[in-house]
Amino acid sequence: MTILCIETSTSVCSAAICTDGVPGRQCISREGSNHARLLPRYIEELLSFAREQNLSIDAVALSEGPGSYTGLRIGTSTAKGLCYGLNIPLIPVPTLEVLKEAAKERGAKGVLIPLIDARRMEVYTTDANSKARAVVVENEASLYDGDEEVYYFGDGAEKCARIFTKPNWHYLPEIVPEARYMGQMGNHQLPITNQQIAYYEPYYLKEFVAAQSHVKGLV
Repeated sequence: MTILCIETSTSVCSAAICTDGVPGRQCISREGSNHARLLPRYIEELLSFAREQNLSIDAVALSEGPGSYTGLRIGTSTAKGLCYGLNIPLIPVPTLEVLKEAAKERGAKGVLIPLIDARRMEVYTTDANSKARAVVVENEASLYDGDEEVYYFGDGAEKCARIFTKPNWHYLPEIVPEARYMGQMGNHQLPITNQQIAYYEPYYLKEFVAAQSHVKGLV
């Protein structure tokens, strides 16, 4: 099974081709929020790669959130368009679980705590049952109150490192969700068919509130 994977939930933009869970090629940028410009180029490059390898795209896997509202909308609209155009299913993959896969590749074991920045001292993370939640962080106990070795990571982790002092808590820097981790995960998620794709929305977790524009002439 060949899956085109799209990850746009943070400032990092990536897309990858995975066959039977194994990454074939990935395109990635860590340079900031240029998703709308970069993602179409990445998709074109990966579809060209698939044709060269005689691969037929069977599904599109999408990192579903939580994360950046803008990034999630860009990834979702792109994925839905591809699914309609190629007549293939969409496979949503939890973003926080993608982060955990990245940490495991770095050798992290024990309690894994993915942290996506939700501004100020709030983060998106998972509970003991891997359910996503939004948490205002005050100390380690805000996230986990056990004595096991804990590894925390993601773009919301650096600000927490300033206040975490317990010796069993370990910060793993420079870990981001990448599309190449989604191939194997996509094989185990429930796909959304074309009849359902129109109703699909990203998993924002928190309600999106649009701020008033500060551009003159816009209200």
